[in-house]
Amino acid sequence: MADSQTNSAWATLLDIEPREAGRRPLHDRLTRALRAAIRDGRLGTGAAVPPSRALAEELACSRWVVTEAYGQLIAEGYLAARVGSATRVSWSPETIPARRATSGPTQPPVRYDLAPGLPDLRAFPRRRWAEAVHAVTGSAGRYDLGPPDPAGHPGLRGTVAEYLRRSRGAEAQPGSVVVCAGITDGLFRICRALRAEGIAEVAVEDPGWGRLRDAVTSAGLRIHPVPVDREGVRVAELARAGGPRAVVVGAAHQFPTGAMLSPARRAELVRWARAVDGYVVEDDYDAEFRYDRRPIAVMQGLDPRRVFLVGSVSKTLSPALGLGWLVAPPARLPALMAANAVAAPPPVLDQLALATFVDRGWYDTHLRAARRRFRTRRDVLVRELAARVPQSRVAGTAAGLHILLHLPDGTDTDTVVTAAAGSGLRLVDLDAYRSGRSGPPALVLGYGNITDAEIPPAVALLRKALEAPRSRRRALPVPPRRPA
Repeated sequence: MADSQTNSAWATLLDIEPREAGRRPLHDRLTRALRAAIRDGRLGTGAAVPPSRALAEELACSRWVVTEAYGQLIAEGYLAARVGSATRVSWSPETIPARRATSGPTQPPVRYDLAPGLPDLRAFPRRRWAEAVHAVTGSAGRYDLGPPDPAGHPGLRGTVAEYLRRSRGAEAQPGSVVVCAGITDGLFRICRALRAEGIAEVAVEDPGWGRLRDAVTSAGLRIHPVPVDREGVRVAELARAGGPRAVVVGAAHQFPTGAMLSPARRAELVRWARAVDGYVVEDDYDAEFRYDRRPIAVMQGLDPRRVFLVGSVSKTLSPALGLGWLVAPPARLPALMAANAVAAPPPVLDQLALATFVDRGWYDTHLRAARRRFRTRRDVLVRELAARVPQSRVAGTAAGLHILLHLPDGTDTDTVVTAAAGSGLRLVDLDAYRSGRSGPPALVLGYGNITDAEIPPAVALLRKALEAPRSRRRALPVPPRRPA
């Protein structure tokens, strides 16, 4: 076929399953559609697939969806990426299955990972966690080993409620806490309950985390992107939107911009929820890691009747634990449980281990050490960027495990990310989290799972990537926003 970068009919070429087809997220449905197109010959060996930005605009989705699909197919051997060239189909019917993953050009292994989303996995408190697991395995009663409570074990619900009151200023009681597998799982459950209440559209921050969008659409709701500025989500634009009666926000530390929802916006958002008889879902993403002052209180305390709070230990301990929680308005708890009647809580022994880990003070100790470690690491990263990439501007440094690096106007971020990957440096373009269009060039740099000593050579590779051929481009008009 002709070079696919000139093909403007990808929406018809790809047979993407409708949203109603099970609970598979959009990036999974796109992966399946591309895989099918390759296997049945619609995309022949050597055919180029569009750049992630172009395909995202064609399909009216975020770039994150496309990059996740491409990454999965590269790992499976269906696509191959080469620095300075298009990503192309590498699979053919004659491909030997045992060699499929290594056929065609491959990226070098990742030496330095500046992608966001992970804590310091080397610092996971293995000994203390093992002690907690051992303790609950020996002390669990026979009723603990029976069928689990759908809302979570009462012991962990009580521990989470007390922790959130003490450390996050939440209005939480054990009866309003539901244990879940993480923030995405909690949001999916909330969205199912909102749909049962007649809410059909949910506003999300733009830019924002793609998995949260997937959770909303997987629950059968439409998304409405709302821009974010230095004070957080623009509530005035949300109010003008008219349709949504629910919104998902990162109040303490928005991902990926790092903005903190200002006190005025918090009050305005609560007033909006009351006016439309709606709800706010507060994503408490990595809010425990604040470096200029104590972690800011959750906005759920402003109106527990209108605000759901979701959190997890994925950024504080490890995503491998699969442990999180949601705090629901008390009046909405019956509807929440009814809408998710078959949802299973995490394993009871894991729940009890987390309760023990928190109750014995080990969680607080771990967080204090982590804050000191991440503050030092952030300072090293900011200092290296100032010395080696002075033409760029850093933002979002007050909290969290990532920063935003604004690049000079006209920088071709696609080329920068590709050139860096060719040197073993993993970067993420801010466009990957934008909804349906590109914007001013910026990178989202995570420093959670990289060592202090690795930061200087990683930034040196970043500088080389910025100096790569074609990393500068002529500024072009921003295309009109397409519906999400």
